[in-house]
Amino acid sequence: MSKVTTDCPRQVAFQVLREIDRSSAYTDRALDRHLEKSSLTPLDRALTTEIVYGVVRRQRTLDALIDRLGKVPADRQPPDLRRILHVGLYQLRYLSGVPASAAVNTTVELTKTNRLGKLSAVVNGILRQYLRLAENGQDPLPLPEDPARRLGILYSFPDWIVRSWWERFGEEETEKLCQWFDRTPDLDIRVNPLKTNVEDVKAELTGAGIEFSPVTDLPFFLRLTGGKRGIDRLPGFRAGHYTVQDSSAGFVTYLLDPRAGETIIDACAAPGGKTTHIAELTGDNARILACDKTASRLRQLEENIRREGLESIEIHLGDSREQSEWEGIADRVLLDAPCSGLGTLHKRPDIRWRQNPENLPVLAKLQGELLERAAQWVKPKGILVYATCTLDPLENGEVIQTFLDRHPDWRVYPPAVDSIFAPFLTAEGWMEILPHRHDRDGFFMVRLSKEAKK
Repeated sequence: MSKVTTDCPRQVAFQVLREIDRSSAYTDRALDRHLEKSSLTPLDRALTTEIVYGVVRRQRTLDALIDRLGKVPADRQPPDLRRILHVGLYQLRYLSGVPASAAVNTTVELTKTNRLGKLSAVVNGILRQYLRLAENGQDPLPLPEDPARRLGILYSFPDWIVRSWWERFGEEETEKLCQWFDRTPDLDIRVNPLKTNVEDVKAELTGAGIEFSPVTDLPFFLRLTGGKRGIDRLPGFRAGHYTVQDSSAGFVTYLLDPRAGETIIDACAAPGGKTTHIAELTGDNARILACDKTASRLRQLEENIRREGLESIEIHLGDSREQSEWEGIADRVLLDAPCSGLGTLHKRPDIRWRQNPENLPVLAKLQGELLERAAQWVKPKGILVYATCTLDPLENGEVIQTFLDRHPDWRVYPPAVDSIFAPFLTAEGWMEILPHRHDRDGFFMVRLSKEAKK
């Protein structure tokens, strides 16, 4: 029994990875389900989380190691054995805090716990061969000469993503971008000024032993360091003192610049980080219409509204493209459009394996349709902010340029050059946040204004 107890975090990680592969489950949801059922200590929960996210993130690299070290290529290994090898190799290559002997022994034990005992010698042999090569100063990871494929294997990205960045940024910046997206992400929170203040939240976090740093360009944001954690277990969260939101997303709401007394529509609102931010910035004294077509995600928004004690948000279930009754009623509209998510690959590592280049034009078409409808809701002289969390130009600048070409009564309304948006401002007047340059999620945003009829 002692061995099973010792292996518990690895066993939970293995079970999560199995569910992700078998059911195409999202990493965060599968992990949360298994952690809720477990009795892991906080330290073990952290190890499980690190292994799960790390294995999903580094899948291509780990498969390349299996191809090099094993007699059978990774894609021909029994699925459970492949997952177990991923767990072991990830610890050996990336978790310096785990002793090599512990990584090997616990991984071998995983084969026995999961009825693969006959293959324990295979696991032991591959892991120890990795160690022998590493101890002799050889990198066990084989890398091709093709520079894009080299980065893809070294940092675990599909070739098409690497090549798309290479075309935009060149080799040096592409490698920096890969490195940034492979980091264990920190967690940004946004303080709710309607319930508390930044200094009191700092005191709450300090009292709980949570390390944090200020987000200097957004005074109501704090960055919790040390990786993913159970946010609902932290002091002040359930009381609505703060909300999880990356600082990049915070800029979107500041660009919208909502005011008390206005009618404001959030077109794709769930799970509601920006919606609740709008309510906070307006002192909960605006009329905020929050629309989304996914009921389960709207339930998250409802929970956030209750937790923060907000009263100015009206929830509407449905496809924004079909909301014709809102024509001409809004002072401001936020369209945080569904996108490929290629600016959030550190937090949502499975996107790199789920997304494909053929899907980008499909998304761009959807974004264009949503933008056409959202523009109809805006009053003359009103404001529309379009935003995505992707770095893909097809979903960003090209969508906006197509819209502007069709609608001469709309124009880009850029922020002041000396504003908080200055580091991200482009020649076109829109904002592009690049992770490796700005140390936050990748985001695109643009503010548009509608001219009054003459």
